[in-house]
Amino acid sequence: MNSEIFMATQRQLDFKKSQIEKVLSLTEEGNTIPFIARYRKEMTGNLDEIEIKKIIDTFEKQRSLYERKQTIINAIEAQEKLTPELRKQIEQAEKLQDVEDLYLPYKRKKKTKASIAKENGLLPLAVYILKQNNQVLDYAKSFVNENINSVEKVLDGAIDILAESFAEDVKLRRWTRHEAENHSLFESELKKADHDEKRVFEMYYQFSELASKLPNHRILALNRGEKLGVLKVKLVHDMNKIQRFYQARFITKASDATSYLEKAIEHALKKSILPAIDREIRAMLTERAEISAIDVFADNLKHLLLQSPLRGQVVLGFDPAYRTGAKLAIVDETGKLLKVEVIYPVKPAKSHEIEQAGERLISLIEKYQVTMISIGNGTASRESEHFVAAQLKKIKRKVYYVITNEAGASVYSASENARREFPQLTVEKRSAISIARRIQDPLAELVKIDPKSIGVGQYQHDVAQKKLTESLDFTVETVVNQVGVNLNTASAELLEHVAGLNKVIAENIVAYREANGLIQSRTEVKKVPRLGPKAFEQSAGFLRVLESRNPFDNTAIHPESYEVANRLLARIGIEKAALGEKRVIEQLETVNIAEMATELSIGETTLRDIVDNLQKPGRDIRENLSRPVLKSDVLSIEDLVVGQALEGTVRNVTDFGAFVDIGVKHDGLVHISKLANKFIKHPSEVVSVGDVIKVWVINVDHDKEKVGLSMIGSA
Repeated sequence: MNSEIFMATQRQLDFKKSQIEKVLSLTEEGNTIPFIARYRKEMTGNLDEIEIKKIIDTFEKQRSLYERKQTIINAIEAQEKLTPELRKQIEQAEKLQDVEDLYLPYKRKKKTKASIAKENGLLPLAVYILKQNNQVLDYAKSFVNENINSVEKVLDGAIDILAESFAEDVKLRRWTRHEAENHSLFESELKKADHDEKRVFEMYYQFSELASKLPNHRILALNRGEKLGVLKVKLVHDMNKIQRFYQARFITKASDATSYLEKAIEHALKKSILPAIDREIRAMLTERAEISAIDVFADNLKHLLLQSPLRGQVVLGFDPAYRTGAKLAIVDETGKLLKVEVIYPVKPAKSHEIEQAGERLISLIEKYQVTMISIGNGTASRESEHFVAAQLKKIKRKVYYVITNEAGASVYSASENARREFPQLTVEKRSAISIARRIQDPLAELVKIDPKSIGVGQYQHDVAQKKLTESLDFTVETVVNQVGVNLNTASAELLEHVAGLNKVIAENIVAYREANGLIQSRTEVKKVPRLGPKAFEQSAGFLRVLESRNPFDNTAIHPESYEVANRLLARIGIEKAALGEKRVIEQLETVNIAEMATELSIGETTLRDIVDNLQKPGRDIRENLSRPVLKSDVLSIEDLVVGQALEGTVRNVTDFGAFVDIGVKHDGLVHISKLANKFIKHPSEVVSVGDVIKVWVINVDHDKEKVGLSMIGSA
């Protein structure tokens, strides 16, 4: 491990040196982030997945910076222009931009006006002007020759040389960048109104705000408006202030050179320095906004994947539509498909068709003893909700329905995985199955869908797609491993997100199950082709085998700790078969962790995790989280009145607020200012996707079908 890169990494982070060393060494050994976070807590000081990833990412970033520094040092050295002072400046620079600034004067360039002027011997004249000498015009005449046949061209060449010199001055460039970052304005104006028929960007038609104060969501909105040709966007600088600063640097007395220096300063600023700095600042702001948007998306996705499953329900998935009819799919408690059908419950269907649809729905509910209906929230959702609510009133037993975010269901339905699972069904019917299953086990179903299609992002199409994909994949991997996977029921799509496994091994596990029946223990999975010792080590703790004779196989206890767990149970006189019983749970609560850890020669953190898992084998961390809002009647926007209190489910969290499903056609918005009675930097401090919250209606716009909500009451 390169010591310079390590030290640079350490300076960027707040973690202990030992923590950084352990994370990097464990990573070099081929250990995955979920494995390190769960099973190497003693080594890392209990760092979580995000902290471990931050260390790894920072190290890689510093490695790239170090390699760029070496490339630049070698390039300048090859020109025989590398001084000890310059080398030191490059080596000590902590930002890539600072390194590039230092390299700028030595960078190989295409021919410029300044370089041509130097070739024509005008450098002495540029130096003469820079020294603020008099009789500049007379001196310039001596440089006229067959290549430069006028004094005007001679002076222009000297100004080009000075302008390029000013533009490459590191200190000047840094001051200008700092000035622009902190005091320049980000302005936009309408460019083409016909490109914005719905007036989405109306607030930016005449907009101005300090670049340093610009919120992330506005940066992305301005970028999008510019990309679509709706807006003209630019940075506006205090040119008088900037020019005065440059003039104070180069014009220290009255002389014949003053006007030429002023021209050189103006030329350097307008033609070179400010355009480059504008690009840098916009890139910096965009990167900051993208990071924020990606973080918000990842956090929303995490909470969506962690939604509490509704187990033990026979679910009817209801995919609404107008003309083509509603697609129905009934799945049993395990998600197995029982029935698919199409009915026509809403207009333009005729009255008798709607009546027949109601009779058929009731018949299916009773025949398959459906206990829950999952209605997709897409086209015709609210009309379908009215229909379903009316039919449920005709059934004597209690059957609930829930409005389910169907984002991504159509993407899954058209995927190769869906075609392989249900080759005989149409895309629309597969979509209904997805809508049904995603309330039974949201995680198992949603991992089949490209995370970008799940619909809990903010400007996800306007950010760097590679970074977005990496972040969302990391989020999915983290959640899957935190929850754990049932080895005998998990799909290949779910298994491939388990630490240490990949698509090939996941498919091999499914094939092994199909050929040999249920897997009976964690160790049996070693028989799966391509699943070697390292893959087993990394994945075993995240795989659950409910059918195993060893109850440890249905916990997060890693096989490497089974021997310790057995010794622990022996010390306190508990039989494995009794795990989960109330008396055993109470007995395990009395274990003195510090004393027992010493006795068993194991770390306290690891022992605490073992005891916790022994108390509740088979526990699902999602069970304590918010469950979907179950309904038996419908609400419309006409039913809403200002001051009304409602219960709703958070569907999406953005920089400016949270969108909440309160049961009307469109989600209501709780603006960030209405989320809490105190200042908060971001809505995620208060709410998360999937949360069930109490809100009050504060305004209703019937024309635009928009509802304003508050979490702090109607006042």
